[in-house]
Amino acid sequence: MYVITGATGNTGHVITEKLLAAGQPVRVIGRSKERLDALVQKGADAFVADVNDPEAMTRAFSGAKAVYAMLPPDFAAKSMRESQDRASNSLAAALERSGVSHAVCLSSIGADKPERVGPVNGLHYFEQKINAIPKLNAFILRPTYFMENNFAQIKPIQSMGTMGGVLKPELPLAQIASRDIGAYAAEALLKLNFTGKSTRELLGQRDVSMKETAAVLGKAIGKPNLGYSQFPAFAVEMAMKQMGLPADYVKLLIEMLESLNSGWMKPLEARSPENTTPTSIEVFATEEFAPQFKGQAAGA
Repeated sequence: MYVITGATGNTGHVITEKLLAAGQPVRVIGRSKERLDALVQKGADAFVADVNDPEAMTRAFSGAKAVYAMLPPDFAAKSMRESQDRASNSLAAALERSGVSHAVCLSSIGADKPERVGPVNGLHYFEQKINAIPKLNAFILRPTYFMENNFAQIKPIQSMGTMGGVLKPELPLAQIASRDIGAYAAEALLKLNFTGKSTRELLGQRDVSMKETAAVLGKAIGKPNLGYSQFPAFAVEMAMKQMGLPADYVKLLIEMLESLNSGWMKPLEARSPENTTPTSIEVFATEEFAPQFKGQAAGA
């Protein structure tokens, strides 16, 4: 049996569905039975538990052929780093105590850095804890900037007629669709052809600047002249806080974006067939962004 943490998230649900489609037994973990029901109806076994509970996670992982381990984001936490540490401590303890032989773990580019990469700092220490488990074969995935982050631009487009943020307009930015991360992880879990500890960056289909992203997304939503403006970090921070986002999370996010601008946070691997994924920003714009944009517009 495979065990999937974050099973209802962007990557976890893709992994679960692909494993079930391959005829594999899958246990899905979540804090809410109701949210897991859709996957249960497709054949998954639900395990309702908090990822921060190492005893529950140990029970969930026991007997597993392999585990997909990730830190579920807690945007409401007063301290995101403390929240990440609780989750990573719990997952690492459960992986070791349960005797699981193989795990695919979700991290991020920039996790090679111990500081100044915002929420990715927590993934740096998650990787260290995974690497310290003696008998575990771990394949750590480091995807780049999620295309889904562009959903946060929907309200600025609707209210200001433009996209905007901290990132430099012309900065080449590897962007990846989360469904490609899920598909890659599912294939790794099915093959289980990794031993020891290894990492693999996932760099999306190509590098795309925010200026180019705006043009592609604008075309998909019927706004061909859509542009992107870089705003001062303090202005973005203020706007995000006014939207109700916790101050600690906002601070870390701004730090990460500025780290991308400076080049401190960047891929270490050269682009290759092994780390390039299929979904282009154009496909994402048509299949994911435009429906989301129109759905929010209709509900406004």
